Amino acid sequence: MSTNAESRTVTSVGARSLIKKCFSKKRPIFLWGPPGIGKSELVEGIASESNGLLLDLRLGLMDPTDLRGIPFYNKDTGTMDWAPPIDLPTEETASQYPLVVLFLDEMNVAAPSVQAAAYQLILNRRIGQYKLPDNVVVVAAGNRESDKGVTYRMPTPLANRFIHIEMRVDYPSWLDWATVNSIHKDVIGYISFAKQDLYDFDAKSASRAFATPRSWTFVSELIEDNDLDDQTLTDLIAGTVGEGLAVKFMAHRKVASQMPNPTDVLDGKVKELKIKEISAMYSLVIAMCYELREALDSDKVTDKKFHEMADCFFRFMMDNFETELVVMGARVALNNYGLPVQPTKLKNFDEFHERYGKYILAANES
Repeated sequence: MSTNAESRTVTSVGARSLIKKCFSKKRPIFLWGPPGIGKSELVEGIASESNGLLLDLRLGLMDPTDLRGIPFYNKDTGTMDWAPPIDLPTEETASQYPLVVLFLDEMNVAAPSVQAAAYQLILNRRIGQYKLPDNVVVVAAGNRESDKGVTYRMPTPLANRFIHIEMRVDYPSWLDWATVNSIHKDVIGYISFAKQDLYDFDAKSASRAFATPRSWTFVSELIEDNDLDDQTLTDLIAGTVGEGLAVKFMAHRKVASQMPNPTDVLDGKVKELKIKEISAMYSLVIAMCYELREALDSDKVTDKKFHEMADCFFRFMMDNFETELVVMGARVALNNYGLPVQPTKLKNFDEFHERYGKYILAANES
């Protein structure tokens, strides 16, 4: 966490714990941050972990009546009533979930009249005749004014109703998310080697394409099928993260493709790494972690076979990789995936623990 009170920021891991605390107190939260850093994905993940319902309302696309509803004449009472908004949760819907997260995305992109309608909902947990069910929590998000997007200044009374959290991009947090969500090994390998390229947004730049965690996810999707020629793929990636990074990433892929098959490494058929290009080695580490996870989920792989593969995994890393790569591989396999490796079933574990145990412990504490 930044120590400057004027620009205090948190990583996605830090934001997660803060959001959960605010949820427990039913305090509305506003997530600030530059585009593409994963604000929406973070809220979605927390709702999913809680077995809750996420209602994502893009306020920038809404009119005041989308929140307040539409008035109509009630002939029975002779008064004006309001038809409740369809996008807000009813008591019946909310009762089916332990938690309902009302996500007001792009809030400061919304016109002042829409923000005014949202103000009533956030301040009083009701708008007109509609009332938020008790298990509904409110999260809003938006880009900062310095990001040069289309924004409206938030009214001070509305801002004062939120607990404000500003997020920043953080490689360790992104790595944990990327490995759990099966981002392509070449993307993780490249970013692990060139961490500064995870995010290069500059509000002053005229470039249409720039690197963010979101745009690297797009790159992962583009290369997943491996069905495009290099020129076409380079053009697409340039349109996603920018031309300079596209050229560097494609060069990384070319070398990474020459690395040994991770299955052969885990089967003990390959014990020595002949190509020592560091970015490609990162990709190989992630590929081996993915193979171990898939082996654990396979009905065809016995417990004995799994531990033989894990033993080859640790042996190969110790013999061929520098400490940083070994620690990364162990953390992904053991922490992120929680692979049930039993030390007593591994020939090489004692040596591994003696050589790298203190580094892995320090990495987990950082």
